[in-house]
Amino acid sequence: MSTVDGTLDSKPSGYEERDDPAVVTRLLLASGLMLFVELALIRWLGSSVVHLSYFSNFVLLGSFLGIGAGFLISRKEWSIWPISLPLLAILVIGVIQFPVSIERQGSDLIYFTALEIEGPPAWLALPVVFGLVAVILAGPAELVGRCFPKMRPLSAYRYDLIGSLAGILGFTALSFLHAPSLVWGVVAMVPIMLLTAPNRRIISAGWGVVLLAGLAMETFTPGVSWSPYYKINAEQMEEADSGFVLIRANGVPHQLMAPAEWKLEQGERIYETPYLRLPGKLDDVLIVGAGSGSDVAIALREGAKHVDAVDIDPRIMQIGVEMNIDRPYANPGVQRHVNDGRAFLENTERKYDLILFALPDSLTLVSGASQIRLESFLFTEEAIQSVRRALKPDGAFAMYNYYREPWLIDRLAGTTQAVFGHEPCVDTWADAQAVVSIAVQAESQTCGEPWVPTTEITTVKDDAPFLYFRGNSFPPLYAFTIGAILLASLVTVRLLGGPLGTMRPYADLFFMGAAFLLLETKNIATFALLFGTTWFVNALVFAGVLVIVLAAVETERRVKTPPLKVVFIALAASLAAAWVIKPEWLLPLAFWPRLVVATVLAFLPIYLANIAFAKRFRESSDSQSAFAINLLGTIVGGCLEYAALFTGYNNLLIVTGLLYLVAFLLVPRVAGRAA
Repeated sequence: MSTVDGTLDSKPSGYEERDDPAVVTRLLLASGLMLFVELALIRWLGSSVVHLSYFSNFVLLGSFLGIGAGFLISRKEWSIWPISLPLLAILVIGVIQFPVSIERQGSDLIYFTALEIEGPPAWLALPVVFGLVAVILAGPAELVGRCFPKMRPLSAYRYDLIGSLAGILGFTALSFLHAPSLVWGVVAMVPIMLLTAPNRRIISAGWGVVLLAGLAMETFTPGVSWSPYYKINAEQMEEADSGFVLIRANGVPHQLMAPAEWKLEQGERIYETPYLRLPGKLDDVLIVGAGSGSDVAIALREGAKHVDAVDIDPRIMQIGVEMNIDRPYANPGVQRHVNDGRAFLENTERKYDLILFALPDSLTLVSGASQIRLESFLFTEEAIQSVRRALKPDGAFAMYNYYREPWLIDRLAGTTQAVFGHEPCVDTWADAQAVVSIAVQAESQTCGEPWVPTTEITTVKDDAPFLYFRGNSFPPLYAFTIGAILLASLVTVRLLGGPLGTMRPYADLFFMGAAFLLLETKNIATFALLFGTTWFVNALVFAGVLVIVLAAVETERRVKTPPLKVVFIALAASLAAAWVIKPEWLLPLAFWPRLVVATVLAFLPIYLANIAFAKRFRESSDSQSAFAINLLGTIVGGCLEYAALFTGYNNLLIVTGLLYLVAFLLVPRVAGRAA
């Protein structure tokens, strides 16, 4: 059928040209709920199940499987929606009442933590969490899917995108406001009750009370608060006026706030070592990872006149303002900056006598929303070059942490040597603490024992910033987990969708889904590098992606676009341009030119890819199956994210291009000609 402007938009026979307002409303509510619950589960489970956040895209992939399954279920006479809320309530109560943790297994994992726990084996805990997430998300996805056949495909997709965008913006707003989990639950219950059939609302209200009761227990636990990144627990130790506060982030010990005098004289030796090894002039000091302020207090005690204190988490910094016994943030010489450390280094014009990396890393993850999150753009060669540029001619740099592995210490020391041109001072202790110190002028350093590397040194670059990935082999636990996810997805599609051969007409949409998620992953990494790994940047990227997808759908609905073959050629050209123009080339640009170029390079391929998807989706005779297959393809894309560990982020564009090529070759000939 031809629309008013002459474009084609197929629709089921017998339906009115105008969409039913009741169906539109239901679709908007269900899609908004779906994205809101997905993001809430990613954050809440990552904060409540210890070590789960280190499998950061695990919950995301479970969500994708559930959403795809929900669309397939929407073709059935039976419904999974009635059990979605009960399972959500049971999951929340179960995790709160019976704390679950993922057992860490050293070399099997590509992260390290200080927390030794006793939990169920990963092979048991991970499948249970994955399965529950999938079933919970299948409920609202089913409601969305049941709306699709009642509307023209592109119209349904359009409203699904609008609802999804509302869900993302709503959850982002709550993150901005530091809202606790109880508020998330209250917000989610509003659309749940509106979407529930009148004869089941009493039952749903009962399960809602259970859910909110569990979240209330968590919310009103003394010392618990939420930042945009973590669930924070500030635990007062010893006497209330002692100044000792243990800060946990997502259940993992994160910082010990203690008096500066104690940290220097009785605490860990890492705090005093930089001041012993490096020049004494401290007119201007930059501390990245300032956190609750203990490192700032020590710098002031050592004679610092001006301190720029940078930390990514506003809540942890506020705890320092309120509870640090030394009151470092009240000092007029201290200026607080809530920002990503790398982003601050790239944009500051001040020169420093000392730059200190005070325990910053990605051990407690800043976001599990999409990508692997094992990277840290703060420890690459390019980042240390930014440090070098920000130092005065007689300045110095130091970093300290519980590095735990000799090869990791050698990697960091080797990076500073490569940038500064001479060996650093390296101090280590038996309890896995280490300090790497280096001055611009080698003769200004006062080292103890000479640094002798014990392992082969490999540094990390911005394109592959995986500090904790040694690079020799892929951890078996991750490989098994990915294999299990793919197998579960295949079984689900077969059970709910019938013989796989019947879905052959939509095979191209499957590969489009896989390619799209890889493209999104690459763009998140690029914007994190260019503008900081902050929740705000990530939220803008997620929202921007949906806006661009919506723009592509509107374009296809209202404008006569080129043939599908031409669109794929343009897509290939845009991917090639993004591959050739490296993100690091944009770092020297001023903010606005950098933003414009990065936006064009990142979002033009997304726009063209979704023009291609909209063309194919518009012609689908079974919009539910077509959309489900596309969503299930994203699971493969989510698993392929881990290829970046070996290929780097930029080469993910090659994998993306190959996936789109396969999609193009699989387009049914009739559909290709029609599009």
